[in-house]
Amino acid sequence: MTHTSPVECWLTDMDGVLVHEETPLPGAADFLEALKKHDRPFLVLTNNSIFTPRDLRARLLHAGIDVPEESIWTSALATAQFLDDQRPGGKAYVVGEAGLTTALHEVGYTMNDRDPDYVVLGETRTYSFEAITRAIRLIDGGARFIATNPDPSGPSPQGKLPATGSVAALISTATQRTPYYVGKPNPLMMRSALNRLEAHSETTMMIGDRMDTDIVSGLEAGIRTILVLSGSTTPDKVEAFPYQATKVVGSIADVVPLVSELDPSRFA
Repeated sequence: MTHTSPVECWLTDMDGVLVHEETPLPGAADFLEALKKHDRPFLVLTNNSIFTPRDLRARLLHAGIDVPEESIWTSALATAQFLDDQRPGGKAYVVGEAGLTTALHEVGYTMNDRDPDYVVLGETRTYSFEAITRAIRLIDGGARFIATNPDPSGPSPQGKLPATGSVAALISTATQRTPYYVGKPNPLMMRSALNRLEAHSETTMMIGDRMDTDIVSGLEAGIRTILVLSGSTTPDKVEAFPYQATKVVGSIADVVPLVSELDPSRFA
């Protein structure tokens, strides 16, 4: 798809683009200041469903990055919006933390461990055998299986952690039921972000550090994409993918001059 419109709105991933394990990446604060200075609508996207936007704002502030609470869009919020569209006022059994339960409460969902409409799996650092067993039995009993995101692992200072995708695989193996994943790479996450901004795909840019989540979901949502090489996808892996980003740069610092740019050819 060839875009001939200027970039007016920006979506950006958080981990690997703005921060790395709560350490700010060079250019992140400058990028956000440029967005505010030029009055560009934006959202910071994350597949992390553990934290509420308020929690994430506080964590980013601690890293010296100022993002308004309303400019943070998580897979938990996208999941809650999806369920509210599908079955308003429903019931859910949640395996997850405050980011997910709060998002579901805010759209009018009630938590239910007996006869829920949905089992909703999100990120947590305290997966319990009891909770996973309950989820399996409820799905076997007819509850629909939803997961916030398919990421199999996540980073920590001590090394790799199992994430939502890994636990979803465990539940799927036991139930023979595959979850519907709402977060990236599902383009639904991008479209829900566009709706929140009241933006159009033709005039929006997505920045990410992963070809297999950020870039592919942007591509499938019809959005131009910038891959930064400061996170998951390393330069030697870029060409191996059957699709490519609109532009590849070293880091978010290289994107700062583009925020004020209105010439679409500069993004090629």
